Formats: sequence, C-alpha cells, structure tokens
Amino acid sequence: MKDSLRALARDAVNSLRDLTPIIVVIGGFQVLVIRQPVDGLLSLVGGGLLVVAGLTFFIFGLRLALFPVGQALAHSLARKGSVFWLISFSFVLGFGTTVAEPALIAVAAEAAAVAADAEVIARTPEAMDDYALGLRLTVALAVGVALVLGVFRIITNLSLPMLIISGYTLVVLLTVIAPPEIIGIAYDSGGVTTSTVTVPLVTALGVGLASSLKGRNPMLDGFGLIAFASLTPILFVLIYGMVV
Repeated sequence: MKDSLRALARDAVNSLRDLTPIIVVIGGFQVLVIRQPVDGLLSLVGGGLLVVAGLTFFIFGLRLALFPVGQALAHSLARKGSVFWLISFSFVLGFGTTVAEPALIAVAAEAAAVAADAEVIARTPEAMDDYALGLRLTVALAVGVALVLGVFRIITNLSLPMLIISGYTLVVLLTVIAPPEIIGIAYDSGGVTTSTVTVPLVTALGVGLASSLKGRNPMLDGFGLIAFASLTPILFVLIYGMVV
C-alpha cells in the first residue's frame, strides 16, 4: 500500500512538472502580451488542479492495469501457440478501441458537416450521419488491420522501415488521385487514432509479444505498432473518399 501511495505521489509531482511549462507560457502571454485581467481565475485554478489530478490517476492506472494486461494477454496468446487467436485479438483490440474514440467521433462529425456544406453529400441528417459513421468504421477497420500487420511483422520478423516506407509511398500515390476534399480528413485521421487508451494497450501488446517469442528483441521488435495505426487510416480514408 505504501509503495502504491509513493508511486501515486511521484506521478502527481511528474504531472505537475509536465504541466508547469504550459501554465508559464499561458500566464506569460496573458500578462505580457494580452495585458487583460483573467476572467474566472478561481475556475481556471480549480480546472488546472483537476487536470493534474486526472493526468496523475491516468498515468498511475496505465502502469497499474493497462500495461500489465496488454503484456499478459500477449504472453498468454503467444504461449497458446495459436496465430489465429493472436491475430483475431489484435484486430478486435484495434477496432474496438478506435470506433468509440471521442476525437474520431468529433472529426467525423465535423467532416460530415463540411462535406454537406461543400455539396459533396446531401445536406440531410441521415446523409451526414451515414457519412460520419462510414468514416468512423473505415478508420476503426484501418487500425484493426494495422495491428494485424504489426503483429504479423513481429511474428515473421519483417523489416519495419521497409513496410513504413512502402506504406507512405502508397499514401503519396493515392493522394495524387484522391478527391481533394478527403485528403485533409485522411491525414488527420492518422492522428486521431492514437488515443490515450489505444497507445498504451498497443505498446504493451507489441512489447509483450516480442518478449514471448524466441529470437525477438523487445526493444527492436516490440515497438512500431503505433506507426502502423497512424499510417493505415490515411490509406483507408483516401480509398473511402475515392469510393464514396
């Protein structure tokens, strides 16, 4: 119990340290550039303390639960020796953690509204909802496929740089022929997939799997899945734009 409290206190200090530069920059601009009184100072201070508390508990929870769970599942599936279940789990993990990502929902809804304004789709609630849902499912499917590719790379010991270079070369080629309206959305989709839940779980999965396989180095082979999770949504959304 004492060790847990010490770890929690250490995370709180680290969170406060990480947020201090942001506070200093905002405060400096407020005092030296904007030169206006701050409205609702008490609310801002209270909100800042809540941010520190939330970040502290989030980091503590990652180390306490998500990282061990991801690594334990990877170890168990690797020991089971079933590539099918390992691949299936990777796909479901990627799809499930992405489809309900709040940042993705927000981007998809905004993209649907802009597409309706540009007369790319009909300006009806049904058409906009269908367009936003299609984007979300496309990105979630892309992340699921990304984890499958990443796990397959670890198992087969394929070259990560070659796969990433090939993937971005394909992105460039598709960008040339894709509709201009979808290009920005596609590139942003590669960023919103790296959520606060997906990243630690995927990282733990890769490191745990690389640690379980003979001849694999966790430092060399355990990382790189996040790169796939950022790359494949761009490809899938560009294709989605060309089809839809």
